Amino acid sequence: MATFTRTNAWKNGGTFSNQTLLWYAKGVGVMQSRQLSDTSSWWFFAAIHGENIAKQSFPGWGFLPSPPSVPTHPLPSAADRNLYWNQCQHQTWYFPPWHRGYLIALEKHLRAAIVKLGGPSNWALPYWNYFGPSKQFQMPPAFADKKLPDGSANPLFVTARYGPDADGNIYVPTAAGIQHHPGDPNFGNGAVTQKCMSNDLYTGSDVKTKPPGFGGPKTQPLFWHGGGTSGNLENNPHNLVHVYVGNQTPQGKEGLMTDPRLAALDPIFYMHHCNIDRMWAAWNVKNHNPTTNDWLKGPAVDGERKFAMPLPGGSSWVYTPSQMSDLGALDYTYDDLQAPESAAAPLAERLVRLGAPRDTIRPEEVAPVITGKEIELVGASPKALKLETTGARTAVQLDPRVRNKVSESLTEAAAVQKPDRVYLELENVRGHSDAHVLSVYINLPEGAKPGDHPELLAGSAGLFGLSSASEKDGSHGGQGLNFVMDITKIVDDLHLQNALDTDHLNISIVPHGPIQAEAGITVGRVNIYRQGE
Repeated sequence: MATFTRTNAWKNGGTFSNQTLLWYAKGVGVMQSRQLSDTSSWWFFAAIHGENIAKQSFPGWGFLPSPPSVPTHPLPSAADRNLYWNQCQHQTWYFPPWHRGYLIALEKHLRAAIVKLGGPSNWALPYWNYFGPSKQFQMPPAFADKKLPDGSANPLFVTARYGPDADGNIYVPTAAGIQHHPGDPNFGNGAVTQKCMSNDLYTGSDVKTKPPGFGGPKTQPLFWHGGGTSGNLENNPHNLVHVYVGNQTPQGKEGLMTDPRLAALDPIFYMHHCNIDRMWAAWNVKNHNPTTNDWLKGPAVDGERKFAMPLPGGSSWVYTPSQMSDLGALDYTYDDLQAPESAAAPLAERLVRLGAPRDTIRPEEVAPVITGKEIELVGASPKALKLETTGARTAVQLDPRVRNKVSESLTEAAAVQKPDRVYLELENVRGHSDAHVLSVYINLPEGAKPGDHPELLAGSAGLFGLSSASEKDGSHGGQGLNFVMDITKIVDDLHLQNALDTDHLNISIVPHGPIQAEAGITVGRVNIYRQGE
């Protein structure tokens, strides 16, 4: 039996009646009382994820509203900064294991502080399950209280946390959250979902898993501090939750959670990441992590920068993904590792929709894997797009020859003839603002309200990390972010409506709220691909 069990932050109504949350607040308070240069301080740990102190330009720490009152000095030694700071792994298959180690290290510091205060020796971080029943899409109320039960300041309260509607009401727009907060129909919140839990590949794609896979793409070089394509768990729910919780004021001041260089300053960060870690653990009940050395050994396999964390007492912990792969082996568990039920035999049902006789299809005999040996560009937008206040609209011109291949595969679909899958990619998204979620619609009628046409929604992308990924002198040359969306069902519907014989598809990119001009958000290209056997 595991020593440490992470529990739902919404126990006892998500208030300080939940003793786990109360001890969390007290532990955070101790860590916040320490200097930035102290490897056991709250501020030092936030900088492990990311920081921008040296540049002193927003989102530099010196411009943040309090609480919390964030220090920018004294700086740690150069050796400590080089070993520990700016490590977060995003847009890479190391995203889940690096963050698991980060949580464990932070938890050790909190637990040490809590035990000194007279708290339990088996205390563990709670998680915020925004997919839970009732109104768990709302932030647990303890994080909105300005005071602890004893009347002292609440270390969990943060000013720069604005919520999806930019009004300080913090909730996650899951299906239930959107129902309670419908918002502006002329924009529209892209729903936060757990669809990634139906994936069966950590890296790669098949009929259950869109590219680049549940855990993320294999990245070279190995140490990957953001930029490129998010894995499916990272894209939704991870990125979207970050953006919706932080968001920005109507004047454009961004919340802490929107930017990886600020996000870990907000105590809600760790509740969110515990839920992401819980989802990975639940996914692992039936599915498997990579088994190759370049994942198992992490960056150390090529002698690159290692994953390193400071521990209480001043020691250093270097870890690899292989050590993070099995939560139970780390002496941890969660009180709920139930994965949501996925649709049964999705390929079999798709074949029936496309016209294959149901009595000829036995779900257990339908091979699920698409090899990906044949990947072709069906069409692309003619030029880069600049997103205006309400987004952008463009036409993707289709190559008739490749489009006909898609049509033929759908017409001939059968148990022994797998139909193509079709994906849309937003390539090289760049900009100066992280506080947006972009929803992409196909053939949305001009002037229509996006919320009225969920059947045309290709997917949603949270721009968490956009500004740092767009810096030309950044770790990966300012390539920006890429997002892949599975549009197979939309293309199937066009085929069934005899509407796929067309020279273009209209693409609408709709933000969840107005985009300010200074955000400078651009999309390098909109691509549509087919993937067949």
